Amino acid sequence: MTAQIHVFRCLSDNIGALVHDPSTGMCAAIDAPEEAPILAALAETGWELSEILVTHRHADHVQAIGPLKARLGCRVVAPAKARDQIPGADVFVREGDTVYVGGLQAHVWDTPGHCADHVSYWFAADRALFCGDTLFTLGCGRLLEGSYADLWHSLQRLAALPEEARVYSGHDYTLANARFALAADPENEALKRRAAEAEAADKDGRFLIPSTIGEEKATNPFLRAGEQALAKSVGMEGAPPLAVFQALREWKNRF
Repeated sequence: MTAQIHVFRCLSDNIGALVHDPSTGMCAAIDAPEEAPILAALAETGWELSEILVTHRHADHVQAIGPLKARLGCRVVAPAKARDQIPGADVFVREGDTVYVGGLQAHVWDTPGHCADHVSYWFAADRALFCGDTLFTLGCGRLLEGSYADLWHSLQRLAALPEEARVYSGHDYTLANARFALAADPENEALKRRAAEAEAADKDGRFLIPSTIGEEKATNPFLRAGEQALAKSVGMEGAPPLAVFQALREWKNRF
């Protein structure tokens, strides 16, 4: 049986996710933004939390680790690069490691750029990517540590996944991302449809998470920095994709 995945809101705009292995009953939370919504999601699904898989050290992704671990005794898996900054972590992982949630297998990928310790979890058999604050629906994380080359490399690595791979990001910034994407790529018909879908979803109390790699490659300006339309939008025709990406991200910072 394949993974069962349940997504829900935490805090003001974080996205919580539970990954459940029906064959063993093991269940992981991706990050721990807020205790109450995670407990509510567990109650709704009937699943029992056995693990927390941490993508990075920022407070809005780890602040509920202590309460959840004290209440439920779950194991906490965290990036080795944040060893001293994630209290309560039991296991530390890095590029190339494998994490198991029961019979489900996740590959650990270093995806720096938003911060130096950021990792993503790729459940290859289930075509499910949990990428924290690296890649968002129609957007990407803000560069806080490292270089634009680091973040661009991380995004390009994720973009090379199969087009049907589902992208579970750590925040719902979709409407704001759509407004910027339309400013940067105004003639993109697929983007126009995606933005309208996001508006409709928001009115219905839904959100467009997960997305897919295919959808992001067609509509996300930060994955399209190699396209002439995006280079033109920042006045950098003929520039290498990395330079266009940097200009787009800096524009988004001011948008």
